Amino acid sequence: MQIRISPHDGVPIYQQIVNQVKYLVASKRLVADDEVPAIRRLAQQLLVNPNTVARAYRELEAAGVLVSKQGSGTRVSGNGSPYSEEEIDRILTERADALLVEAEQLGVGLDDVVRLLKLRKRAFDANEKEGG
Repeated sequence: MQIRISPHDGVPIYQQIVNQVKYLVASKRLVADDEVPAIRRLAQQLLVNPNTVARAYRELEAAGVLVSKQGSGTRVSGNGSPYSEEEIDRILTERADALLVEAEQLGVGLDDVVRLLKLRKRAFDANEKEGG
């Protein structure tokens, strides 16, 4: 499970973990019954307090994204994507709007933005094939 946190982006670290796990489930990179790292292991990996990870996992359980069972760890629930189609559209629209505003401010045209997105998609796909 690849999670990256940024202590400087203004979003609490536990919320960054929640958001990223939800994205991983919505994108089917985590599927039903996949085991997520133990709290201490993920805390060590991210260099954060275990209580931060525990809080994120509690929120994800409350949202029905994760389920914990004594002795068998914490796993992705079988509830499907934590986002509705409308929520996915809202998230992507916000990101597209931000990208378009930045591109316009930098004097970059739509064709160049689309070209860059295609390049990044190919790089992303190549990285995924390599297990990255």
